Amino acid sequence: MKQTEFLNVVMPFKDKLYRLAKRLLVSREEAEDATQEILLKLWAKNESMGEYKNVEAFAMTMTKNFCLDRLKSKQAGNLKLVHSNYSDENISLQRQLEAEDSVGWMERIMKELPEQQKMVLQLRDVEQYEFEEICDLLDMKPTAVRVALSRARKTVREELIKKHNYGIG
Repeated sequence: MKQTEFLNVVMPFKDKLYRLAKRLLVSREEAEDATQEILLKLWAKNESMGEYKNVEAFAMTMTKNFCLDRLKSKQAGNLKLVHSNYSDENISLQRQLEAEDSVGWMERIMKELPEQQKMVLQLRDVEQYEFEEICDLLDMKPTAVRVALSRARKTVREELIKKHNYGIG
């Protein structure tokens, strides 16, 4: 694959790679490093890229595995889940504070989810992947993906209801 072909294939989904890395790692810098590392690995596999029927799914799987390895490594003892995709410049300070509070609660709730539920929720609800794509990425059966997503959503919903019904606690 030529450089221009490679860029045309890989660059359209590089932001998805970054968002997945950012979901799994603590900081923007960590996510940028992970994304760059994945792009370099993809470039190294450039010659054999035609073997993969879905390069995006392959890249997302590489990103997931790379980030999970980072999280397991000794140097990653201080990493945590982060989500900061929310931004709207035309909202009131009150609404902005409420939104930041909600994002903070979502971070805390999602941090407590089992890894598989966290990944399924990220891929389906944040990245908008189809169920079949999630099955391929995570090597799961469709029923398992639906169950994990349902359980993750239920946990998030229950925790948010508790927070809103009982206040901060």
